[in-house]
Amino acid sequence: MKDDFDFIAYLKYQTYDEGGRMTPVQSGYRPQVRFDFEKSTSSGRQVFINKECVFPGEEVEAEITLMSPHLFKNKLYEGVKFEFLEGAKIIGVGEILKIKNETLKNNILS
Repeated sequence: MKDDFDFIAYLKYQTYDEGGRMTPVQSGYRPQVRFDFEKSTSSGRQVFINKECVFPGEEVEAEITLMSPHLFKNKLYEGVKFEFLEGAKIIGVGEILKIKNETLKNNILS
């Protein structure tokens, strides 16, 4: 199978009290991803590393595939932070650990 992940990221899901989800999330979940420098969002499939399920408040590493990667060509670098959302509701935050899709990498900043 082709390795189609765009990057590996550290994710932290917010608890319900923090405005996050009430229920756990299964690996393969597709929330919206929003970077500070970009007004648009893209759906991003999260495949958790060594976990099948993440509960509110948990942290996990995941491989992420952006559904609209062309929006982020030459814009990403390791350490960039992002939010992930359900509709307009922020349910967690993330940080890129390693970029796997070289067309997304901003080589000036990395």
